[in-house]
Amino acid sequence: MTTRTTTRAAALAATGLLLTACGSGSGSGQAGTPSFEGRGPITYVAGKDTTGTVQPMLDRWNKAHPKEKVTFIQLPTDPDAQRQQMIQNAETKSDAYTVLSLDAVWTSEFAAHRWIDRLPEKRFPLGKMLKPVVETARYRGGLYAVPGSSDGGMLYYRTDLLKKAGVSEPPATWAALKSACAKVRKLPEARDMSCYAGQFQKYEGLTVNFAEAVNSAGGQVTDANGRPDVDTPQARKGLDFLAGSFKDRTIPEEAITYQEEDGRQAFQAGKLIFLRNWPYVYSLAQKSAVKGKFAVAPLPGLDGPGSSSLGGHNMALSSSAGNKATALDFITFMTSEKNTRTLLRDASAAPPYASLYDDKALVGQYPYLPVLKESILRAVPRPRVVQYGDVTSAVQQETYAALTGAKSSAQALKDLQKALRKAVAP
Repeated sequence: MTTRTTTRAAALAATGLLLTACGSGSGSGQAGTPSFEGRGPITYVAGKDTTGTVQPMLDRWNKAHPKEKVTFIQLPTDPDAQRQQMIQNAETKSDAYTVLSLDAVWTSEFAAHRWIDRLPEKRFPLGKMLKPVVETARYRGGLYAVPGSSDGGMLYYRTDLLKKAGVSEPPATWAALKSACAKVRKLPEARDMSCYAGQFQKYEGLTVNFAEAVNSAGGQVTDANGRPDVDTPQARKGLDFLAGSFKDRTIPEEAITYQEEDGRQAFQAGKLIFLRNWPYVYSLAQKSAVKGKFAVAPLPGLDGPGSSSLGGHNMALSSSAGNKATALDFITFMTSEKNTRTLLRDASAAPPYASLYDDKALVGQYPYLPVLKESILRAVPRPRVVQYGDVTSAVQQETYAALTGAKSSAQALKDLQKALRKAVAP
């Protein structure tokens, strides 16, 4: 449901799922303005749903719209693979994909290439949503998607072990995190546990974790004008934290292969004291052996609470799809407050609607909501650039080199600065 998509196993199902959405509308009006015509079957394309929450929603839609049924096309776990398959569909102008669940950071790229349609803003209750979340769906002043979920990184931690080790509160800084780990690992039951993990395999999750480390040290990946700005002392402190943590085993060696699910499973199996992950982990961990033994806190930073990368998924309409009137109605349905409340309840997915974070009954049920809201409001977007694919590839390449010791942090950042300048050059 998010970048985890955090926040997700298995490859695209057989080509039998790639149903063509046939209908009466061409989907395009005069001068490239979408007409949103045509009704009939459509497809919904997203990363694999490991929470089991999506199909029941589609079943409700299909029951109410028997002539406009939605087929769920589940893409691979890896967000980069999801993006590539969506781009391939767009470049061939195929109508196999109708409604796309885009990582929030892909909006600019897909809009700039006209792979998705500009949407009519008045159709959607954007004023009820958190402003930073809505901004991820815009490109050059236009609305090209609708937030279906947001996402903010949080620090999961073992409350039972910290309490037993005499650590009274979760760490707000990287130094405090390492200090807490040292105390906890003196406990007999924690001797074989590792301290901390995030997502460090060479994929989109690594871009997220790198950006969070840089932002949490006072640096930035790109400036306000989209110009690369990573060859700085602040960025080096952020990357040094990650690379140094691999070197001193604060982060276990095997975490270099971790995506979201790997870290979740390690935390639930009692192998980690701290875990950086998305909110979807909360509901799953409550059903595991660590139920009642963990809580969440803001991500730590260099000198205080850090900054998450802003995650989430937006619903967009493929410009080459048919049956766009049905698709618009379906996007409205999927992004409704009712359905995002369901995703919160069943999948711990961060809702886009501001009111849900302040609902006392919901906070009683989901005590992490205040932390999640703070994470989203403090979050820093990844570079919102048209050439995002080239940018994230460069970030992954150089960050991975630093984490594995192939390059120093300083050299990796110098090389990354050069690569990013080339990627975003006019």
